[in-house]
Amino acid sequence: MSIELQGVHKAFGSKKVLRGFSVVAREGETLVILGQSGSGKSVALKHMVGLMVPDRGSVLVDGRDASALDREGLYELRRNVGYVFQFAALFDSMTVAENVGMGLRRIRGLAGAEIRSRVAESLALVELDGYGDRFPSELSGGQRKRIGIARAIATRPKHLLYDEPTTGLDPVTKTVIDRLILKMRDELGVTGVVITHDIASAYRIGDRLAMLHEGRCRFHGSAGEIRRSEDPVVRGFIEGRPELWEAP
Repeated sequence: MSIELQGVHKAFGSKKVLRGFSVVAREGETLVILGQSGSGKSVALKHMVGLMVPDRGSVLVDGRDASALDREGLYELRRNVGYVFQFAALFDSMTVAENVGMGLRRIRGLAGAEIRSRVAESLALVELDGYGDRFPSELSGGQRKRIGIARAIATRPKHLLYDEPTTGLDPVTKTVIDRLILKMRDELGVTGVVITHDIASAYRIGDRLAMLHEGRCRFHGSAGEIRRSEDPVVRGFIEGRPELWEAP
């Protein structure tokens, strides 16, 4: 089971965002896609769940071309791909349990008892047992992120996509979220794709790292390999030294 982008191009009017971006998330691993703000990371992620269709190129999820799926095929795809939004995207008028159970209520044949069981199981996995009756306004930023993860795993997906999961969090809470991402990989066996510009987080959670730059994959390899890279663009990004990009 894998997610693969093959030569994906995407433009919005005259702005070319992806210019032949290719990357593979292999079964059971966590792939981290790095890049500057505005580099197209979120655009790439949305292609993986069929929220966007490439202008050119292919998006293969478990060998199926996501851009060629009909409505029923997309529904099946999205059941197998959990999406963790950048700011959790919880509904303030709904309890935590209702937010986590949203996707479950769309699955035919799931009875109320099974939904409640899966919600409780998902909350336990993100270490928020007993929070089901609370409302999002009663939660901290880190807790909201964890509820977002619980909602994404409630349908028992094969893949988890994380959109900037540590944005806006303090260093301690960032580490908590990183440990949960690793827990989802190790205990649930999911294939994960994380987009971020948080280098410390990327090193902690990434089995492999890919750097998106000017619409293409500039680097692809392990954390150790990116640290040893001599590419001035890669080094400039991971070391926070933009002057390297301007070097001859």
